[in-house]
Amino acid sequence: MFKKLIQHGNSSAIVIDKPIMEMLNINSNTTFKLSTDGKNIILSPQLSENQEIDVLVSLEKINKKHGKVLQKLANI
Repeated sequence: MFKKLIQHGNSSAIVIDKPIMEMLNINSNTTFKLSTDGKNIILSPQLSENQEIDVLVSLEKINKKHGKVLQKLANI
């Protein structure tokens, strides 16, 4: 998918289509972290504190259950 910047006052903007927003579970009130690798712009939705804790708890469970397999895969 290709998008062009649009004029928004003295700035430019990119319009994100509704299906993409729904897929990413974001809305017009979502705060993003903007970063770059020097060539690409990276937008990452800012997780709420509760969401971040949920992700960390999930990662801990996954590591407990599948840690050995994941370690083996990392060494391939």
